[in-house]
Amino acid sequence: MKTLLFLLLAGVALCSFRSDRPVAALTGDCEYNGIRLYGKVQFVTSFPDLKIQYVNSFPDLKVKFVSAFADDCGEWEVVESFPDFKVQIVESFPDLKVQVVDHFPGMN
Repeated sequence: MKTLLFLLLAGVALCSFRSDRPVAALTGDCEYNGIRLYGKVQFVTSFPDLKIQYVNSFPDLKVKFVSAFADDCGEWEVVESFPDFKVQIVESFPDLKVQVVDHFPGMN
């Protein structure tokens, strides 16, 4: 009986821990936690809006870099000032996995 009570309390204790990191909210309308995944982007080394990892397969988002008019999902225009969102490239624990493409950008 004591073992069962101990296991029950241990299970409740483990379930009560929560992560401070929000659950990924990748939506079907090309947004991640309210951030539009198209438009003007600035690459930074600290304080990003999104952390991305470049991959060759199974991406969350396919990105096409454009020089102007980044109006469709997955089209990014790289700027140095006044970005719509900021991105940091990481090797592990990304918010999104990104694949760079020449054609057909967008969400998978």
